[in-house]
Amino acid sequence: MQLFIRRYGTLIGFVAILVFFSAMLPGTFPTARNWLNITQQVSMLMVVAAGMTIVMVMGDFDLSVGSTASLAGIVAALMMAAGQPLWLSLGVALLAGLLGGVFNGAMVSLVGILPFIATLATMTMFSGFAFVISGGKTISGRAIPEEFGSFARGGVSLGEWGGVAVSLPNLSILAILVVLAIWVLLEQTTFGRRLYAIGGNMEAAHLSGIAVKRLRLIAFSLTGLAAAAGGLMYASRVASANPVQGSGLMLNAIAAVFLGTTMSRHGEPRIIATVIGVLVLGVLDNGLTQMSVDSYVRQVLVGGLILVAVAASSVSQARR
Repeated sequence: MQLFIRRYGTLIGFVAILVFFSAMLPGTFPTARNWLNITQQVSMLMVVAAGMTIVMVMGDFDLSVGSTASLAGIVAALMMAAGQPLWLSLGVALLAGLLGGVFNGAMVSLVGILPFIATLATMTMFSGFAFVISGGKTISGRAIPEEFGSFARGGVSLGEWGGVAVSLPNLSILAILVVLAIWVLLEQTTFGRRLYAIGGNMEAAHLSGIAVKRLRLIAFSLTGLAAAAGGLMYASRVASANPVQGSGLMLNAIAAVFLGTTMSRHGEPRIIATVIGVLVLGVLDNGLTQMSVDSYVRQVLVGGLILVAVAASSVSQARR
């Protein structure tokens, strides 16, 4: 019974949250429209957390994903405001995220700096870059092309549910595609299996012939790219960009991955488990918002969830 609770505690908690909010908010929470709204609300976090899963598979962290997301949004917005084509603006922003990830990977795998220290430093650096190039201002209004913001407002029609027309938001579709791509990468390729081998025992992986430094560099690069994509999705949703709009993504992404590790047999990150972790946070935030609970209280709950997840994962590993 204890093993079952440790293994499925997050899933049980998720179901309990669903039951609680459905009972407390029967007219608004368990509706198709609200659930589609939740998928849109968590889509940015889903992409960033999926990218975070790649490095956490190896036992590493990337604390700079929030700053990378903010920087990508600023880069794209500034280029669009300067009259550059939308595709070029988005491409350069994604490239900035990728290069930021490459830099993180180089500091960790080639220079040998601990991931926590390296990405803590780059978190500050990338945030500083965002403030410098934007002048600390929010870029919005006419500077942002209509088609950029309209993408987030669009979706694919799912017909009528209960007499109400509903559609799957474009941001949700994009998040699903990113999750599927990372699932294939981690679960169905040699690259993914080698990342898990590095996470299991880095020295043993190196002795077995795995190019540990190169793979860590690639993993951090992909995480940076995912963070930039999440930042662009966020900027599209609010039709603006500012130097701090991605600041909350890092903590929530780590929380989501940790929540997911409690569902793994060996306590290692899995992309599907990360998805459940993101949904737990998204549903909790949505329900508490509808109940008019203060945002600071929600932050306390997220921090508590991280502690519970880490404790459960530690207990699970200690008893293996």
